[in-house]
Amino acid sequence: MSVTRLKRKNRKDKAKAARRRTGLKVQNFKPVAKAVDIEKIKEEFKAKK
Repeated sequence: MSVTRLKRKNRKDKAKAARRRTGLKVQNFKPVAKAVDIEKIKEEFKAKK
């Protein structure tokens, strides 16, 4: 009895794994916190009033 590879199933499994991997990457993504000058923002609000 010979062993055959099911190419379609192999492609499907790889695609499913790739979707799962990218989904997990998106869930774990944290945006980069840029340096925010709070005092400057407070001054802008005071200037608007």
